Amino acid sequence: MMRPLPDRNESRSESRVPFPEQRRGLILERLRAEGRAEVASIAEQLGVTGETVRKDLMALDQLGLLRRVHGGAVPVGRLTYEPAVSTRTGFIAEKTRIAKAALRHLPPGGSVLLDAGSTTARLASMFPHDKELTVYTNTLSIATSLLNRPMLTVYTLGGRVRPLTEAEVDDWASRSLSEINVDVAFLGANAISVDRGLTTPDPAEAAVKRLMLDSARRRILLADHSKFGCVSNCKHADLADLDLIITDSDLDGRELKAIQAAGVEVELA
Repeated sequence: MMRPLPDRNESRSESRVPFPEQRRGLILERLRAEGRAEVASIAEQLGVTGETVRKDLMALDQLGLLRRVHGGAVPVGRLTYEPAVSTRTGFIAEKTRIAKAALRHLPPGGSVLLDAGSTTARLASMFPHDKELTVYTNTLSIATSLLNRPMLTVYTLGGRVRPLTEAEVDDWASRSLSEINVDVAFLGANAISVDRGLTTPDPAEAAVKRLMLDSARRRILLADHSKFGCVSNCKHADLADLDLIITDSDLDGRELKAIQAAGVEVELA
């Protein structure tokens, strides 16, 4: 049976789990019991910071005891775990700040491309009503959210729609991307690593994401801090393929320095 986590009403000294071995043991018990460990939930219940939990997950990952994913960890063998976009409700405040920062990078006219993802969807919801732009997206829900802005011309790429992410993939989407050129692409990724670049669980989405890079004059990645230092199955870009990364101010300082050392501009929102 899984050991209960400390009660938040206990004293500060009692509610914390002070030793890394104890915290990491509880994390592994959570994985065995529930199949997933969420950074925010563990931090709240143990009375520690999210950064402390992320360090614990990194240590356990290096030992091969779990696999880090967006927002937490899954047991070994579930590296392909991918939550539906509609269920990605974590880090709302951070994603909102990132989207607001991204608005400053919209071109005064011309065209943009919006990748699938919860942060790019947040950006779409904030699009101005007085800017004339052509918008391409591989996501039906993003396209329909923009239809109340009469100055926008909206195109979807076509193709098979993946239910988890609502992204259009395969040949039709690929052909569309080979025939368009956009001023700015706002991109997403499931995992970002200095060593392994940008990765995502699904090979069909990875293939479309690669083509998005080729179709854009300027390429901007929108990602909250929880996605950094993680690796998923299918690589679709190197950090050097990006012109700018917009993330939130909770990004680990070491990750930030490593990314900047790789020559990528980072904007903290």
